[in-house]
Amino acid sequence: MSIHLPDEATFGTSVPILIIGGGACGLIAALAVHAGGCEAVIVERDPIPAGSTALSSGMIPAAGTRQQAALNIEDSAQLFARDIMAKTKNRTDAAMVAAICEASGPTIDWLASDCGIELQLVEGFLYPGHSRLRMHSPPGKTGVELMDQLRGAAEARGIEILTSAPATALFADQDGRVHGIRIERPDGSAEDIGCRALVLACNGFGGNKEMLASHIPEMTEALYFGHTGNRGEAVRWGLALGAVSRHMTGYQGHGSVAHPHGILITWALMMEGGIQVNSRGQRFSNEHEGYSEQAVAVLAQPGGHAWDIYDARLHELGLGFEDYRNADAAGAVHTAETPEALARACGLPEGALASSIGEVRALAESEGTCPFGRRFEKQTTLTPPYLAIKVTGALFHTQGGLVVNEGARVLRKDAGALPNLFAGGGAACGVSGPDVAGYLSGNGLLTAAVLGRLAGIGAADLVRV
Repeated sequence: MSIHLPDEATFGTSVPILIIGGGACGLIAALAVHAGGCEAVIVERDPIPAGSTALSSGMIPAAGTRQQAALNIEDSAQLFARDIMAKTKNRTDAAMVAAICEASGPTIDWLASDCGIELQLVEGFLYPGHSRLRMHSPPGKTGVELMDQLRGAAEARGIEILTSAPATALFADQDGRVHGIRIERPDGSAEDIGCRALVLACNGFGGNKEMLASHIPEMTEALYFGHTGNRGEAVRWGLALGAVSRHMTGYQGHGSVAHPHGILITWALMMEGGIQVNSRGQRFSNEHEGYSEQAVAVLAQPGGHAWDIYDARLHELGLGFEDYRNADAAGAVHTAETPEALARACGLPEGALASSIGEVRALAESEGTCPFGRRFEKQTTLTPPYLAIKVTGALFHTQGGLVVNEGARVLRKDAGALPNLFAGGGAACGVSGPDVAGYLSGNGLLTAAVLGRLAGIGAADLVRV
């Protein structure tokens, strides 16, 4: 990672707009550039663009979409922004939250109608912190499927994607204007490509142990469920050009990754009646606070593990998610007719697990609230047969990054924008605030999609001038 002066480059070719990173943010940025009548080239370090998006459930939250309207769901950018601000306890930029929420619905509608991306509204349950149904996902509810669709849309439009081509350096003037980048080819040779605008769409720094130790030490040794190529280059490039970063301590965790299978288990199981217990067979938290902060709670348990406990009704719900089906096929799911038998199958104390299940059954039947503050409802009562999956907590992706304005332009310390640099996704500061508890479900793909589109629109406008 380095910054060089433009006269040190040998530009063999030049394009109007370069995009570093071929994940959801980069592909959406390129689609927006194309829609604006300009040319963009994506450079991607991997042989096949995937990124952290492919490891996610592929769900993008948005308000005011056609999918919501078709189901008579009343939502608005204002309600969405309120939910985000409440989750962060007002510790994030309210203006940026409002702008991103305002652009979320139009982004989903554009992806569906103009780009041919098949997105469905996820029904049946609310994700933690959301007051409306607003998760939009591909039919299979996986990030791999979302990436396949986005990549197909880019290829259909003739958008060039240079794969196996990690960016190793930027060329910029003293005032921060980027003139191009250097990439490394598979044979080890270097190639310099010029540009008039640059979009940083590579993710955060979850794969960089040194940066984690500096900013998020509590997750340094946790399972990292993001892309190992997320090394923080985008943030470091931006800072070297005079940009400012914010909320580098913020991140998304997840408290339900099947262990040792390494498969994400949908949090819908918890939202619709499931519970988590530790190796002592005891509950230890309010599972409805959010799956992000639950990563910390799970890792704090003996051995850094917990068990998802639920029933056949929730098993059927889980089967609607491809990841869950994969976990079931891999043998991660244990089933038994009684709490005691389930405890024996999982190596948990029989009496303790039976007591925990009995307590939440009683709470559900009386619609009571547990000592951790979770309210249970009758329709979520757990009934035999019971099921369990051993899980651990994981770091998914960082939420801090370069500060951008409402057009995804990277900002300097004086709040002025760098001349031709844009950022989105994990390269940009998200809307989750300074810690793990501020992450509202879907915030990562929200900023990947919305800032990606805004960056593409802005870059196209800039080069047309």
